[in-house]
Amino acid sequence: MKRVEHTYRAAGVNLEAAEQVVKLIGQQAHSTFRPEVLSGIGQFAGLFKLSGYRQPVLVSSADGVGTKLRIAAILGKYDTVGIDLVNHCVNDILTCGAQPLFFLDYIAMGKLNPQRVEKLAVGLAAACREAGCALIGGETAEMPGIYSGEDFDLVGFIVGAVESDKLITGEGIRKGDPIIGLPSSGLHTNGYSLVRRVFGEEKTKLEAYSPELGRTLGEELLEPHRCYLNLLKPHLDRIKGLAHITGGGLPGNLPRILPQGLGVWLKRGSWEIPTIFQLIQKWGGVPEEEMFRVFNMGLGMILICSPEHCEDLLRILPGARLIGEVVKGEGIIWEHAG
Repeated sequence: MKRVEHTYRAAGVNLEAAEQVVKLIGQQAHSTFRPEVLSGIGQFAGLFKLSGYRQPVLVSSADGVGTKLRIAAILGKYDTVGIDLVNHCVNDILTCGAQPLFFLDYIAMGKLNPQRVEKLAVGLAAACREAGCALIGGETAEMPGIYSGEDFDLVGFIVGAVESDKLITGEGIRKGDPIIGLPSSGLHTNGYSLVRRVFGEEKTKLEAYSPELGRTLGEELLEPHRCYLNLLKPHLDRIKGLAHITGGGLPGNLPRILPQGLGVWLKRGSWEIPTIFQLIQKWGGVPEEEMFRVFNMGLGMILICSPEHCEDLLRILPGARLIGEVVKGEGIIWEHAG
């Protein structure tokens, strides 16, 4: 009987492609390096020298882009979802007042495609540069049998730091404190399973021009997750609490920063809800309560401050809206604009 020789390539894993991917990511990552980076892409671990802090608190987070990746795969557009990933993670640690230090990514595919990975890395690096964050390392995995076709996954891990006396914890929030909403750039990275159920996954439909949106549906759905770091960084000392509005919407995220015994009163109609959300609700017959529970509904970051800082922050922060105030109780009390 003839002996069958098995190889890793025959099993679906291309080591040469993996080596090429490391080089391509390394080229992009190098553009984000700072003097604190002591080692980077290609080594077994990334090294970062922490300096410039008196009593630093390290702040970390991990997240993924979710099923928004499916839209990117259908349209063959991969240069924006890396931006989504970094900005989502940066916003998460910003809620504690932290400045991002370094970022790591995890990319998994059924079959490594160096050109596609390079486009992902371009987005990762661009967002890291914008946030002053080093893309210090990561992992790529070729996993035949786990991922098929154009399916892939993109996950990120971030570490930042903040002085211990500058931590934003929400502990100082009091009854009567105003609540300010900052506009999102659209869906950000949440609710795409429902979005795909409403709009479907036909490429021709995603590429069709939408008069209501002023661009194609696909362009709208791939609009990158907004980063609030550079906007809020100069004003963090006047902010008591920050809530990144992601999965769970306002009801699932805003109460997380409130001290026990406090809730919020919010006024619907005090901010503009972007057209994409209106289309999802109309075309999908989605109840309003479900819309607010799943999507950010046009508000990507919420901040709570003392009454004396409210007017200045509303004037300084573009698009900021006063949407309510802190009250005694629990959860959210809604009032419709009259």
